This record gives sequence, C-alpha cells and structure tokens, in this order.
Amino acid sequence: QVQLVESGGGLVQPGGSLKLSCTVSGISVAFNRMQWYRQAPGKERERIATIIDNGYTHYEDAVKGRFTISRDDTKNAVFLQMTSVKTEDTGVYYCHVHDTKSWGPGTQVTVST
Repeated sequence: QVQLVESGGGLVQPGGSLKLSCTVSGISVAFNRMQWYRQAPGKERERIATIIDNGYTHYEDAVKGRFTISRDDTKNAVFLQMTSVKTEDTGVYYCHVHDTKSWGPGTQVTVST
C-alpha cells in the first residue's frame, strides 16, 4: 500500500522561499516517476513538477525557473524547493506517484503579505 505524507507548507510572503517534503512508503521513489501537483482555490488540480528514475526533471511553465523538485533515495522522500513565490502559487500541494491512485492529504501554501 502506497502512502504519501506532505509537509512544510505555511504562510510565506511574495518573493520568499519554502521547501515542501513528501515522505513515501510502500514504493521506492528511486524507481518511480514522482510528481508534485497543486490545487488553487476554485481551480482544478494541476501537475507542476516531475522527477523520473534517472533524475531527469520537468516543470510546467508556471513554476519553471522558480521551483526545484528533488528526491533523497535514502530517506525515500521527495522535495519541492519553492523560490520567488507569487500570490498565484497559493494552494494545496500534493505529491503523487505517477500511474497510481495514491494521494497524500496535501500541505497548504499561502503566499500573502
């Protein structure tokens, strides 16, 4: 059974930084396509970043150049470093194992003055 737990969210000012973590059990992050999604208020959940088994990463345009996805295989965890955050980055952030139905509870990120 795959379980994911996100953490690290909170309130941050525009232009600030935040690092999200996702601890994973039941599968190995080293051998799976791991992704970060977010859901803004009143909007559909959207994929924002992906990391695959060989370390290749992909970002959607909305976060490219500002966010970095990474993983720690020894901790079986995935991270999302957020920098230069904007108010439109506000939402609930989720990590996800590609091609599974497993989702964590998410972590709230609020970008505001």
